[in-house]
Amino acid sequence: MDTRQNPGLGELLRYVNDLVEQGAEEHYRAMRLNYRARYTPVLRALHAGARTVTDITESTRLTQGAISQTVALLDGDGLVSRHALDDGRKTGIRLTASGRALVRKLERHWTATFAAIDRLEQEIGYPLRRALEAAAGALEREGFASRVMAAKTELQGENAND
Repeated sequence: MDTRQNPGLGELLRYVNDLVEQGAEEHYRAMRLNYRARYTPVLRALHAGARTVTDITESTRLTQGAISQTVALLDGDGLVSRHALDDGRKTGIRLTASGRALVRKLERHWTATFAAIDRLEQEIGYPLRRALEAAAGALEREGFASRVMAAKTELQGENAND
C-alpha cells in the first residue's frame, strides 16, 4: 500500500532544492574545495560587479537577511572583505585575493552547472527555470496566503451548494 500523500508545492520545492544542493556539495568535495553552495549567488554577483548587500539583493532573488548571513560567512572564511563606502551609509563588499582565486576555479564549474541544468530541462522536456520564474512572478503579484484564502472561500461556496 502506498502511504505517501500527494506532496504540496513547498515539499516538492524543498526536495528538489535538497537534491540540487546535495549534488553541488558532492561536486565541491570532489574538487577538494571547502565551499558551501549558498556562497554561489553572492560570489557570482560580486564577480559581476555588485558592491553592496543591496546590489546583491537586486541581482539575485535572495532576501537581504540571507545575503547578509552569507556575506558574514564569506568574510569569516576570508573570501570577502567589508569596507566603508564614500557616502558612509552603506558597507561595501569586495572579493579578497582568496575570493578572486576561488571564483577563477569556480567559473568552469558554474558553466558546467548551467549546462547540466540545460540537459536536465531537455531530459524532462520542460523549461523548469522558466516555470519557476513564472511562478515567482505570479506569487509576487498575489501572495500564496491570499491564494489559499481565495481557494477556501471558493470551496466553502461550493460546499454550501451541496
